[in-house]
Amino acid sequence: MLIEEMEDTKTVRLNKYLADLGVAARRKIPEVLGQGRVKVNGVVAAGPGQRINPDRDEVLLDNKKLSAPQKIYLALNKPFGIVSTTSDELGRATIASLVPRKTRLYPVGRLDKDSTGLIILTNDGQLSNLLSHPRHHLPKTYEVGVTGCAGEYQLQKLREGIELKEGRTAPAKVQVTANLPKRTTLEITIWEGRNRQIRRMCGKVGLTVVSLKRLSIGPVKLGYLKAGQWRELSQAEVEALIVGYRV
Repeated sequence: MLIEEMEDTKTVRLNKYLADLGVAARRKIPEVLGQGRVKVNGVVAAGPGQRINPDRDEVLLDNKKLSAPQKIYLALNKPFGIVSTTSDELGRATIASLVPRKTRLYPVGRLDKDSTGLIILTNDGQLSNLLSHPRHHLPKTYEVGVTGCAGEYQLQKLREGIELKEGRTAPAKVQVTANLPKRTTLEITIWEGRNRQIRRMCGKVGLTVVSLKRLSIGPVKLGYLKAGQWRELSQAEVEALIVGYRV
């Protein structure tokens, strides 16, 4: 099953492929193609929507062969107030500003502006698609600070699943790591990726989230990375992300 899914994700739209290689901004790619400067397997490209397999197809720009850049896999500790996109139309600071790279990287597992912690960045579209596919439930663990004292009834509700407008969440793993009079710290593991899921789940049981930090995505741990710092994933971590889909 994994091999079949990997094969399905190998083809990409030509405009995206060219933009990722830095040939031009995506909105400018049709102009480049219209000039007949791009060939796929010796034939002038049909248009921006043409699908290619970078592993099999030869793509030429001005009769010079293009090749995909070396694959990059990074773990980043997203600071508070940074948006987890590579560009923002409102002019807000993005994670792209924290990782100065010529190669365009895409976030896997976004966090909202007010959340912090682990985000994986990569230019590997195949792995990104696998990690984001709703069929596969990659465990993600968070440190969650809530106001007040979380009662056992509330914790059990979170563990069983919460009814949200788009449907019931899958059961979560929840444990208390610190219990103070005015604040409780929880460690919550979920296997889904719904928008603001943990904040919404906690809100449904009367808990207000005041801090949220992602600690891990599958086998990749945040570890001792400070806010704004990043590191390269090890080969073992990358392989573990892929192997996790064999189950």
